[in-house]
Amino acid sequence: MSTLAMVPKTGRITAVGRKLWNVLLCKAQSQGLEQELFALPLKEVLIGLDFNSNNLALVKDHLRSMVVTPVEWQSPTTGEGPAWSVCGMLAEAKLYKERGEVWLSWSYAVSMRHELLDPDVFAKLSLEIISQLTSHAALVLYEVGTRYKEVGKTARQAYAWWMPVLIGRPFDERMEKLEYRIFKRDVLRPAIAQVNTITDVDVELIEHKTGRFVTELQFQVRKKPQRSLSLQKPSEPVDVALFVRAEKLGVEHARAEQLAAEFGDPALATALDALEKRLASQFPEPLRDPFRYLKSLMPGHAAAKVREHQVKVEAQAPEAIEVAAQARMGLWAQKWVAARNDQIVAEILALPKVRQDELTRALIDDLDRQGAHPTFRQSLLTKGWRHPIVRHRMVAYYAAGAYGPDWEKPTPEQLLEVAAQSAQAGPT
Repeated sequence: MSTLAMVPKTGRITAVGRKLWNVLLCKAQSQGLEQELFALPLKEVLIGLDFNSNNLALVKDHLRSMVVTPVEWQSPTTGEGPAWSVCGMLAEAKLYKERGEVWLSWSYAVSMRHELLDPDVFAKLSLEIISQLTSHAALVLYEVGTRYKEVGKTARQAYAWWMPVLIGRPFDERMEKLEYRIFKRDVLRPAIAQVNTITDVDVELIEHKTGRFVTELQFQVRKKPQRSLSLQKPSEPVDVALFVRAEKLGVEHARAEQLAAEFGDPALATALDALEKRLASQFPEPLRDPFRYLKSLMPGHAAAKVREHQVKVEAQAPEAIEVAAQARMGLWAQKWVAARNDQIVAEILALPKVRQDELTRALIDDLDRQGAHPTFRQSLLTKGWRHPIVRHRMVAYYAAGAYGPDWEKPTPEQLLEVAAQSAQAGPT
């Protein structure tokens, strides 16, 4: 059973790039091991693009990266498949039009084609599952888990060996300084949780210690008796509509992919909605840096889907359950409003000082019209809008102009996002 771990030597393999590569691999497997060149209409590989336009930059960037990025194919243990090989993820790729339709052709290095396309060596993967995995690490663990589900345990290797394999970039100085506990928290745990929730395999981390320190890792893999009930049935091609939309709003697709990898597609979609509204409002001035604004939104919107869980009510009366639920909703609303206020403050601080001064003068005029207490005017003039006495006034004034009167009212979906974050952090 070959592991054939893909270790990038230059550049970075993104989650979208890895997903696209897996889709191409599955399509190539279905066309047959004896083939040298594979071809398909592009719409069978990607969706969310305008195939009739000449703007295929997103596709070309990913294909170019797969051809020019050298990767080492390593086996964690000696004697398990090929010991070592280096080549591009693809040997070549070509886009062309045939009968008015955009087609993609591609090939693999001769030295790796058999190992990659033979389903007995590199197991066939489910495109339904691939389309739902959002991180590079989750995609890799699914690949590994699929190949080892008949065996039980993966090979055992130093955790530094797993780092570039799961993160998708070369082992560099930053990775060398990355503490294992951080790697486990930010990469391993989220990837394992996603694989176990979405796929048809369960993966369990096994840590091997030398003294008090973790030095080696392997994974226990078990087949599920049936596919997870949470699995929805998506279309097979990779959906890049979010990143196409981001580019139309002034954010490079590569940067949007980074945000999606960190916070998830749903969070990016929600933040893009807010970005679109901000661009349309032009208040208090035209937005100069859409990416910076989009990134500032992500922590407030980021949350995975709310985990399905059963609440033990035991002997509680229905009235008590209702009161507890109302209390939880109130706490979630308070957390959302606090995060929303922090986000608005960050937006104002990102404005040039001259614009902040203009806002301050406009707020003073507004307070005068309302007949507010002179203390507010004096504080704004002498201590600035960030002073605790007047900060909330500035936040409300700016947010109402930029987002409308309901800027401080969370939607049910936003409350669910807070609930998901609370569930991940622990009991509320």
